[in-house]
Amino acid sequence: MIETDTNFSALALAIKAWGRELGFAEVRISDTDLSAAEEGLQAWLAAGHHGDMDYMAAHGMKRARPAELVPGTVRVITARMDYLPRNAGKDWRPAEERRAGDPSAAVVSIYARGRDYHKVLRGRLQQLAQRIEGEIGTFGYRVFTDSAPVMEVALGARSGTGWRGKHTLLLNREAGSMFFLGELFTDLPLPVDAPVSDHCGQCSACIDICPTQAIIGPYRLDARRCISYLTIELKGSIPLELRSLIGNRVYGCDDCQLACPWNKFAQPSGLPDFDVRNGLDNASMVELFSWSEEEFNRRLEGSPIRRIGHERWLRNIAVGLGNAARHGVSLPEIVAALRARADHPSAMVREHVAWALEQHHTV
Repeated sequence: MIETDTNFSALALAIKAWGRELGFAEVRISDTDLSAAEEGLQAWLAAGHHGDMDYMAAHGMKRARPAELVPGTVRVITARMDYLPRNAGKDWRPAEERRAGDPSAAVVSIYARGRDYHKVLRGRLQQLAQRIEGEIGTFGYRVFTDSAPVMEVALGARSGTGWRGKHTLLLNREAGSMFFLGELFTDLPLPVDAPVSDHCGQCSACIDICPTQAIIGPYRLDARRCISYLTIELKGSIPLELRSLIGNRVYGCDDCQLACPWNKFAQPSGLPDFDVRNGLDNASMVELFSWSEEEFNRRLEGSPIRRIGHERWLRNIAVGLGNAARHGVSLPEIVAALRARADHPSAMVREHVAWALEQHHTV
């Protein structure tokens, strides 16, 4: 039971301090009014831009109505956590760009090279809730970490954690966009923080750089063309017309973030959880393509990559190996690796391997 004499202004300051102690870079508070985002959400869903992500539409406008999603909610605590590996140097962006330019390298999105962020954020947000409970007694709350129909970017913008960039990600003046978001929906009437203004200006770097032109206009993303969607969310075959545009990106894509000027301020994480595992910042596609299903599951235990499964992992890498030929690299070991999977039990894997071998002008 919440104590009746609770000083909510002091509590809000304490929550922000406790959040920093738990490894969050910033904690801010918003109300639940996302009515301004409803029209855009409806139009995005109506256009089918969510693709096969049926969960995006399943809850309708509840996504934009926190108090309907979790009855009793009056405030949302938004916490952000930087995820660049601790050893990321100042030249991390040029290094990533060089790697993306190596046709035989396997490019895994930076956020996915370490531990699954869902587990890290959920655990620490739960600790934050328990810290609050220890201070004021039982209160109503629910933790979210990209795990339910929550409009994280809209809530982050509402709280002043940042502004919505033209690539649709949240941007922060001190940290760019290389951070995770998590939320604590609560019934505590905490004082709210003010939003910040948009600082994208006339810049269109993220729109211009997108390999598949998935950013169809400022603040408008057609997920069906996004490489992150194609390599992570899509369960079936990757559309033929998009395969050659994926290049060597085998899990996710960071191109729009690498191009964003604000990411010169991106901060390394203070946590070991996001340190690179399994050499995923320096692996070749041939090496990763050779992993058996057992090896895939064992190596990627605790990784966000594991949830796509071995079949889609092979699908993605097969496309990358095919694209190596399109960039002038057709090595015997690449062709041998593809031929070794030509009779894979999965029809989807076989299809993508056959396409890849065609790019090497061999079957």
